[in-house]
Amino acid sequence: MADKKFDGVIEAARYNRNGQIDFVRAYERRGFGFSDRVLLDRKTLLERLKARKRFVTGERREFWGGTFDSRREVQLVTRDGREFVSTRADASEDTLEGVPVI
Repeated sequence: MADKKFDGVIEAARYNRNGQIDFVRAYERRGFGFSDRVLLDRKTLLERLKARKRFVTGERREFWGGTFDSRREVQLVTRDGREFVSTRADASEDTLEGVPVI
């Protein structure tokens, strides 16, 4: 997935007691480069995904600037009128596999 373009990289997440994402720690594309770490709450992340922004899970390579090791693509899954942020198409809750919990 290293050669495909993405708009953001999620490197960590915090979940609330209901199992929904509270916020994620991510890097966002700013033109040709990437931002410093930013915190995106669930509402903002949903807005970005609905605007067809492409987010992946992964981490920044140390000392390599804007180079990332990307893993899985993050999807907006709608099921029974509810929206979930997940790395799986069959998700029934917010699930970012392989992303550390903070």
